[in-house]
Amino acid sequence: MNNIDNERAIRTIVSACVESYAAGFSDRHISEKDDEDGTINMKINNVFIAALGPEIQYYSALARSLDSSLGNMLEKMAIKIASLHYTVTQHVEGKLYKEQTDFIAEILEKYKRHALKPQVSDYEGITERRGEVIEKRHESDYYLIDEDTDMRYLIELKIGGDLDNKKARSEKEALLEQYCILTNELGNEDKVKILFATAYNRYGEGKPWAQGRVRQFFADEELCISHDFWNLICKSDRGFDIVIDEYSKNAHYINEALDKIKSIYLPNA
Repeated sequence: MNNIDNERAIRTIVSACVESYAAGFSDRHISEKDDEDGTINMKINNVFIAALGPEIQYYSALARSLDSSLGNMLEKMAIKIASLHYTVTQHVEGKLYKEQTDFIAEILEKYKRHALKPQVSDYEGITERRGEVIEKRHESDYYLIDEDTDMRYLIELKIGGDLDNKKARSEKEALLEQYCILTNELGNEDKVKILFATAYNRYGEGKPWAQGRVRQFFADEELCISHDFWNLICKSDRGFDIVIDEYSKNAHYINEALDKIKSIYLPNA
């Protein structure tokens, strides 16, 4: 696929995803207007927010719903874009060795105690560790196979970058186990890469990623923040710019959907 065709395909996916999302978002919330268990109605009964007035009450409830559902849309959109260039799957299964799981537990404990700063070299040579074999399957956010280069990418995607304190260790453990399964099968550690990815940089585009919980468990080379993530899945050094430009051109669909929802829930506003 040449650059022009690639850009056209990416833009088509982005515009279609945004328009479809906007229509679904408005239809769902409007259909729930008289449902006390509806997304907005369930959150609108906070008496402490209600005391601030109906508009604050409405926007507070809607913003939470928008943030969550928009994140889900971006994840699905990213998978569709990645599918233009990669074989995409969301699970990894195969052989894992007990000596490998023991080794993983050991280095993660060092990360947890801040006794070791994460480096990719920490797990180099892990395929040489054997012992008792375990058959295991992991669900994965993104497992991408580049058929042109035979590279495999294991991606943990957090749209905004938040990594739960209680889950950071277990998520890196799952990625390392998937890494072992794949490298055991391939017999080559150079063809598999672990990445922690975000759809945007919460610290501002171009600024260093500073979230301590992420850096406690992920090496610098494993960070795939904003530009890097979109460029990777678009297989273009202009991927981020193309996605943001096309999203901006179609954002009016979401604004129109929000206006439609507001006219139903706040008809006198």
